[in-house]
Amino acid sequence: MSLIERCTAAAASIRSDLIKMTYNTGTTGAHIGGSLSMVEIMSVLYLAIMNYNPTKPNNESRDRFILSKGHGAMAQYAAMKQAGLISDEELQTFKQNNTFLYAHPSMNIEKGIEFSSGSLGQGLSLAVGTALALKMKKNYTSRVYVLLGDGECNEGSVWEAAMSAAHYKLDNLTVIIDKNKLQYDGETKYVLGLAPFEEKWKSFGFETVTIDGHNVESLINAFAKEHKNKPMCIIANTIKGKGVSFMENEAKWHNGSLTKELFEQALAEQGAAL
Repeated sequence: MSLIERCTAAAASIRSDLIKMTYNTGTTGAHIGGSLSMVEIMSVLYLAIMNYNPTKPNNESRDRFILSKGHGAMAQYAAMKQAGLISDEELQTFKQNNTFLYAHPSMNIEKGIEFSSGSLGQGLSLAVGTALALKMKKNYTSRVYVLLGDGECNEGSVWEAAMSAAHYKLDNLTVIIDKNKLQYDGETKYVLGLAPFEEKWKSFGFETVTIDGHNVESLINAFAKEHKNKPMCIIANTIKGKGVSFMENEAKWHNGSLTKELFEQALAEQGAAL
């Protein structure tokens, strides 16, 4: 199986897991829409890009991943299962009693969760500090990856951190934007327009590329792009609720619960066994 095939297959498994995890939360529901949009990004990061050791997740030589859009935590957890960092049994405890898999990530280095997040606009600052600290420690091999939502980029702190990343020439930092064009209050272009988005990141000093965030090969190629003396920004065009027909491009599925009928329909659309 090629790397592209492996990442594609993992993405399909992650989607099925997200549907099962959401159903298991009952009426409280989960942040399913924005998790489904970032599936391929997570699959590629954990299976093709990041350097880590599942048996030694706190090894200093590891790459660091920061999920700034913390409400997408369930997609990170499902990808961690694919990477061998957590078990399927652990994954099924999501949002249950006595779990470490909360609705938003809670720092747990021994399990491979680098940072607590959920307060939007904070993750890029953490990533900049981490990338700078690695350079100060003369660790020139570890890289820092941070995933933001496009709605999150309404936050002013994102742009302060972006200026700092360029100022310090943090070429060990890669920012990924899950640009699904929807946020809790509706379409991003109406809440607070971001256009011209790619030009903004370029003007802030980032090597920037815009790609199809559901295309595994495009993602792999984007992560491989050279950016000497510059941080990298990958703008990944995605679809909120990707892969589930009644969720796609629907802001109401930012957080939602599944009835038995909707659960069976969503899972059947993945070709997965109930």
